Amino acid sequence: MDLVELLPTLHQLRLGTGNAYLWRERDALTLIDTGTPGSGDDIRGAIETLGRTLGDLRQVIVTHGHYDHWGALSEIAANATIMVHGADAPVVRGETSQQLPLLAGMPDWERTLYENLPPMPPPTPARVDQELADGDVLDFGGGAEVIAIPGHTDGSIAIHLPAHRLLFAGDTVANVNGNTMLGVFNSDPAAAAGSFRRLSELDLSMVCVGHGDPVTPDASSRLREVATRL
Repeated sequence: MDLVELLPTLHQLRLGTGNAYLWRERDALTLIDTGTPGSGDDIRGAIETLGRTLGDLRQVIVTHGHYDHWGALSEIAANATIMVHGADAPVVRGETSQQLPLLAGMPDWERTLYENLPPMPPPTPARVDQELADGDVLDFGGGAEVIAIPGHTDGSIAIHLPAHRLLFAGDTVANVNGNTMLGVFNSDPAAAAGSFRRLSELDLSMVCVGHGDPVTPDASSRLREVATRL
């Protein structure tokens, strides 16, 4: 696990092939995503490196219901408020399985990636304290806006902090080796492309993605350039 400071109030947790993000303010921490099952110790270590404890974790926001984004919830979120979009909440609660990507029409390179993913055991189900919806505003970062971005999964969300020109985009945006793109493995590729275009309309200096490096500094222009090709 690598801990990378992006802003004085924001750290990226590189957990294997994916990312989680930790927002710090006052005496409270907000965690966006948790990585795969078994990532709990790494998250705890990152929090302690910053001079805090798991007891300071006020809320955990899940960007979508794929196991690599909420797999460690049951390991770290005992005292935190767990927030998930209503459409993906049943997955986190263990009532249904995660959504699979639409294979029909998937490019060969993407299908090869998908077919070679390492096996991952299902996470331990976790409670959901608050089901999120488009337009909700959360109490951190000067007002964090929930944006519904269906397509990767039905309940995919982005979290927009307008005061900081910052976006947490989950897997709808990827940025690997400097290549900004629509994220892969979408259950509804057309809807995912529409969601990407919606995000590209925002005024952003940084986009924090589920896989790869944050898009910065001129994130809005990068997203708009990609959006014209979708």
